[in-house]
Amino acid sequence: MTKLIVFAVAVLAAAAFATSAALAQGGGREVIKSGSCSGAATWKLKAKADDGRIETEFQVDQNRVGRKWRVTIRQNGVLRADVVKTTQAPSGSFELRRLLPNKPGGDFIVAKATALATGQTCRGALTF
Repeated sequence: MTKLIVFAVAVLAAAAFATSAALAQGGGREVIKSGSCSGAATWKLKAKADDGRIETEFQVDQNRVGRKWRVTIRQNGVLRADVVKTTQAPSGSFELRRLLPNKPGGDFIVAKATALATGQTCRGALTF
């Protein structure tokens, strides 16, 4: 019975160490912001730590399929993405994912989407 208790304590200690190591590396950190666009659409911007980088995801939901948007992502003023995305079925939305460098200090991430046909804009920002 004593061996079983010692083994269980050792397993729990190892699990606690692994969890603290993952958190120290930023594995549990995530920031999510969302809001409305200038017209009938919504946006969501997410950033989370991913193996020394920042996994960034920008989503726009317009509820209309086949609409083209110019999408940019900037990190501390540096352009990291500039693409045209098209809203997809079934929800009429798109998403853009990028892995950004995670340098020391805070990062200010800004994502912007502009509908090519109407000029409608969506802009999200967060500090990571």
